Amino acid sequence: MPASEFGHRNFSFSLANSDWFYFAGIWRPATEGWPEAYAILTIEANADIAPYHDRQMAVLTREQSVAWLDGLLPEDEILRPLPAGTFRIKLTSGASD
Repeated sequence: MPASEFGHRNFSFSLANSDWFYFAGIWRPATEGWPEAYAILTIEANADIAPYHDRQMAVLTREQSVAWLDGLLPEDEILRPLPAGTFRIKLTSGASD
């Protein structure tokens, strides 16, 4: 799923370089008796997000998205926290002091 930011409580998180990114997910087509379904995968929080939550959605850069969709890399090489300094954190409006 493409995204430019995500939020948790009164904070928003985006890439420090302002680029778009993707959430890694899995999808299951509809079958008899079961509707189509998808889920966004979660991983351990990276160093930027860890002070706010212990988990985060699996974020893929644009370069990683093709490898994910084409199955070019083992999951454990791509589903890992991005390096410290990857995210910009902003306090969102409506947050109380």
